[in-house]
This record gives sequence, C-alpha cells and structure tokens, in this order.
Amino acid sequence: MEITTDSIKQLREMTGVSVMQCRKALEEAKGDVEKAALVLRKHSGASARKKADRELKAGIVGSYVHDGTVGAMVLLSCETDFVAKNPEFAALAKEFAMQVAAMDPENEEELLEQPFIKDAGKTMRNLLEEATQKFGERADVSRFERLSAR
Repeated sequence: MEITTDSIKQLREMTGVSVMQCRKALEEAKGDVEKAALVLRKHSGASARKKADRELKAGIVGSYVHDGTVGAMVLLSCETDFVAKNPEFAALAKEFAMQVAAMDPENEEELLEQPFIKDAGKTMRNLLEEATQKFGERADVSRFERLSAR
C-alpha cells in the first residue's frame, strides 16, 4: 500500500510524533494507519528505556480540582525547560493530576500501572512512554499529592 502525505498527517495528528517517525511506522505497517499507531506505541516503550538514565532538570506542576472537594497536584519532570514550557506537556501534567484525584494511588509505581481513566487500553506508564517519544526527552512523575474534603 502506498504511503501518502494524508496518511502521515493522520498518524501525526493521532500520535503527535514526528513526521519521520510516522513515515517509518507506516512503512513498517505497510500503509495501515491503525497498525502504524500500534508500531509507534511499541517503539515508545523502547525509546523510554533508552532515555531512562537521563537527568531530569526541569518540569511543570499540573493540578486538577473536582467539584471543590477533591484535588491533586503532580510534578511532571523532564530534561529541559523547552519541553516543560510546551502546552502539550502541561496538558499531560493535568491528565496525571486528574488521574491522581480520581484513583488515589499510594505511590508512583501504583500510579503508573493504573489504566488511564480516559482510555482503559493505556496505562499511565504508556502515557509517559508516549511523551518520551513525542518530546524526545525522558519524562517522569517526580511527586504527587491528593487532597480531599471528604
């Protein structure tokens, strides 16, 4: 199957990864966009493992409050200010805060193993791995806190 610019654009919009990574994934998946998305997800884990030893020097605090009764703050760390200031990275930090508020994990490992509340087909670890692939930097939850009025 031919790889078109439209299929590359569609995959890029779905995943947020670079055009070149989308093209390679589509080549591997023989032009099938859905299979290419799975290929990228598989590669994101490998990418995250390669970058696991990199030092985290920047980050952003994401927060979420639900009905004024439950709230959470998450420190999502990364390697550079360039990524920390990216609006998509800030949105990811908010997703993590929402997860903490909803699921009340006891520690980081439990948080990362939980299914994502917006897509049970992904774990929170998958979100971090995808972020590492997308931004080209290691990302990790350094700290989180949940508060409840109940």
